[in-house]
Amino acid sequence: MSMKKETPSDVRLHWAAVNGDVALIRRLLDSGKVHVDCRDKEGTTPLVLSAANGHFDCVYELLEQGADPTCQRVTGTTALFFAAQSGYTDVAELLLTNGAHVDTASVDGGTPLFVACQYGHLDTVNLLLDHGAKVNSLMKDGASPLFIASQNGYCSVAQLLVSRGAEIDQRRLDGATPLWIASQMNHPSIVRFLLKFGANVNTVRRDGATPLFKACHKGHIDIVLELLKYKPKLGLLPNGESALHAAVLFGHARIVRLLLLAGAPANLRNQEGATPLDLAINSKNKPILELLCHHIDL
Repeated sequence: MSMKKETPSDVRLHWAAVNGDVALIRRLLDSGKVHVDCRDKEGTTPLVLSAANGHFDCVYELLEQGADPTCQRVTGTTALFFAAQSGYTDVAELLLTNGAHVDTASVDGGTPLFVACQYGHLDTVNLLLDHGAKVNSLMKDGASPLFIASQNGYCSVAQLLVSRGAEIDQRRLDGATPLWIASQMNHPSIVRFLLKFGANVNTVRRDGATPLFKACHKGHIDIVLELLKYKPKLGLLPNGESALHAAVLFGHARIVRLLLLAGAPANLRNQEGATPLDLAINSKNKPILELLCHHIDL
């Protein structure tokens, strides 16, 4: 997209759009010296700027004056994308009823629905879905809107997406599912919800780690408690380690205790041939050593 150099009038119109000066917008457009969709070097139009800043009256005026709601910046983003990102639901609705495309994607595959989920704007997510946004669309890395909502801890958004047909176990390219990412990021309410709706507790990322393994590694005890209710795999994983190895290695004594109570095998050897007890001895972690010794009953 080649951009011609901005005129002083273009710059003034962009300034008015950013600052919500609807009278100046009207005056500049009435002068005939400036095009309603004049662009800066990033391809940004006045409509994009007004939408991004939540200036409803300016968006209305620009659309009345013929602004194109489908214009994309160099990165592929639109006025609707920025309205959705900031949760300006009234602006988003105005754009949609005036011809904005609901699922126009940016260069990384992100649509308005993705950014609304990323920032937890429930009303905006609902609006976009009502206007036909694809609930199971994927970004270039394979992340779904549900994955993004789960990653960022927005349980009400995740619930809405699932109620509208989102696939619970849709994997990112690296194999991570919404449950996996919620476990890593320590969002217990989302983990609880996803498990209740049938998420696979033993889903494995490409590196061989399950949600339980990741939670044990990170020390997320509330996540471990939720996952253990669904009888996750406690033996060796494709990465050659067990959840108990992870908990011992990173010094999480309370999680070690929970895993042992849940039946995690304490004598299991990892791919290097080390047992959890070996790891505890190496790290000189007395509380964990005591737990393991008592359990093994040496």
